[in-house]
Amino acid sequence: MEAVAITSGLNIDSNKHSSIENQLKISGLSKTYHNGFRALNNVNLTLANGMFGLLGPNGAGKSSFMRSLATLQTFDNGNIIFNGEDSQANPDAIRKYLGYLPQEFGVYPKMSAVQLLDYLAVLKGVIDKTTRKKQIDYLLELTNLTEHKNKAVANYSGGMKQRFGIAQALLGSPQLLIIDEPTAGLDPAERNSFHNILSDIADKMIILLSTHIVEDINNLCPKMAILNAGEICFQGKPQALISTLQNRLWRKTISKNKLEQVQQQYELLSVRLKSGCYQIRLVSDINPGHGFTPVEADLEDAYFHTLKQQQR
Repeated sequence: MEAVAITSGLNIDSNKHSSIENQLKISGLSKTYHNGFRALNNVNLTLANGMFGLLGPNGAGKSSFMRSLATLQTFDNGNIIFNGEDSQANPDAIRKYLGYLPQEFGVYPKMSAVQLLDYLAVLKGVIDKTTRKKQIDYLLELTNLTEHKNKAVANYSGGMKQRFGIAQALLGSPQLLIIDEPTAGLDPAERNSFHNILSDIADKMIILLSTHIVEDINNLCPKMAILNAGEICFQGKPQALISTLQNRLWRKTISKNKLEQVQQQYELLSVRLKSGCYQIRLVSDINPGHGFTPVEADLEDAYFHTLKQQQR
């Protein structure tokens, strides 16, 4: 679907909207829960229109970060400014421009997709019935749910439910879209469909995508950050992260019974079982010899290396 169809479907003036450069500025964001767990520690990021990926392992603080951005929880220190509005001082000013797809969400058990979207659109302030219908019809088409619009969302498959989630998040023409772990549990075809939807709308708003799946970032995000243990340990372009391992990554295939011995000799970056043998990788500025050969790094290699460096 062409980008022009997106703007008309969401009732946006394409020329006017394309000239708006949204800005989300997060400064010194910290959050500690009542049990003493510090989920976020001095997080600083600045985002503009387009897709931005937040990559990190489970438990890194990603959901705490996303909930703070979505004004669903307060934070202890720092501030979140979207287009000049402070989220703590005036959360409603942020919410009217916000679309949010949490990692998990509930639905009314007997409501169809079209009924639920109509209900949610009213809650988002889309009062005019004709405008609501136009948006809902468009979003059902965008997410490939038109043929299933009269079915109960509670009976949707995982992939269909996630597509419904993006449809409800786009109601009201948001300028900031926050998506938390959207492809977890989806099969490859469903993940590809979801990626296509996000790619289709990315230049119209800020999209912040949180995930622990490296492939999501690799396929979608020209800019990214890595969050681990509540702290940002990298931000920039994926290729810039990969380049830190240029001419420094080495690979070797060993039998299963050699793994323990090799682990005692080297600090391995990764171990992958392939065709009954282990394919091991390590980072070294010089050729480690002993049968290791140079290999070109990918984003997953660079991500693992960044996490290991932070843990030292």
